[in-house]
Amino acid sequence: MRYAIVIENAGTNRSAYVPDLPGCIATGATVAEAEQHIREAIEIHLEAMRADGTPIPLPSSRVDYVEVAG
Repeated sequence: MRYAIVIENAGTNRSAYVPDLPGCIATGATVAEAEQHIREAIEIHLEAMRADGTPIPLPSSRVDYVEVAG
């Protein structure tokens, strides 16, 4: 499955979350580290959902950019 992730600047590090998997979060010192950590967090999150018998939500979020006058 391919889930959308959001990586934000959190001041001294980066934080990441998955809109389609509430509670699935990670942090890292860099964007690359946050991306690696959220990938691992998704795997752990999905394993826990399977173990609990919770339905796995299908990816449905879409990420895009829009331009506006600055």
